[in-house]
Order: sequence, then structure tokens, then C-alpha cells
Amino acid sequence: MQYIAFLRGINVGGRALVRMAALKNAFEEMGFKNVRTLLASGNVLFESGRTDKKAISGEIGSGLKKLLRKDIGVVLRSRSELEKIQAADPFRGIAVTPSIRFYVTFIGEISGPRSLAIPYSSPQGDFRILRATATEVFSVLDLARGKGTPEAMNVIEKEYGANVTTRNWNTVLKALR
Repeated sequence: MQYIAFLRGINVGGRALVRMAALKNAFEEMGFKNVRTLLASGNVLFESGRTDKKAISGEIGSGLKKLLRKDIGVVLRSRSELEKIQAADPFRGIAVTPSIRFYVTFIGEISGPRSLAIPYSSPQGDFRILRATATEVFSVLDLARGKGTPEAMNVIEKEYGANVTTRNWNTVLKALR
């Protein structure tokens, strides 16, 4: 099985700094095969003969705690799950401009009831959640109209809990190449 581990908070804002070579080596030491990293923000592609994603995520979390000496959130998706997301074309019909950003938030575990009505639009109209499933949230940010990414991610974390991690749509597409 091919997997992509999306690690929460790696090399973001000066926290959990880790070289990609060290991260790759850590995954290989955990027994994963064909390991490669994507960008420097905690995206690791690998193969495993196992299919229990919860067990694999737990093993990765434990291994990273040894490496980094801190807890790192791990959200795991199979390649086939990402291919289904791509095929669904979640941003179809949204005009792309230099200020528009598409995001996918990967939910690790459900953390309570939801209160936002989806689709959601921020009061300033700079951030919209187009669609949400039990495992992903698809959002659009317009940098020309608002404050930026941190405020938008705060809305998502408040609604979906801390066991989430967000990636730019382009990063998701790169993981599938």
C-alpha cells in the first residue's frame, strides 16, 4: 500500500525543525519502504505491507517522538484516498487568481459536534469552506480580501479540533505525481 503521512507542524513557524533527510531516515528505520519527502513541511510518501492506518499512524507518532522529542500529529491517507479526492475535483468552478488559495484540511479524528453551517463564508468574505466530509475540509482563501492563512486555520481548528493538518491543494496534487 502506498501512503502519505501529513505531519502537523513540521518546520512551520520555527517549530519542530527537522531536516527532510532525517525524516526520511526515521521512516526507513521504522521499516517503511520507498520513502520520500515532499517539500519541507512534513509530507512523507512511503509504502507498507500493512493496512491498519491507525496502527501505522501510532507507530509513526511514536517514532517521531523519539526523533524530535515532542508529539507530532500524524494524519495518514492512502494514495487511493487522495486519488478519489482529486477525481472529485473539489474546487471545480472557482476562479483562480494570484490571491486565491485552495486548501485541504485532513482530519485525524472527529473531536465533537460541529456548529458551522457548510458551506461557510467568513464575515469578510475572505475565507470559505466549500465542503466538508468526515475526513476532509475543502476551503478557499482570498488573500486580497482578508488577513490571511492563520485566521482561516483558526476557524477550522476551532470547528474540527487540533488533530487536523492543512495542505495547499498544489501540495496534494504533487503527492500524487
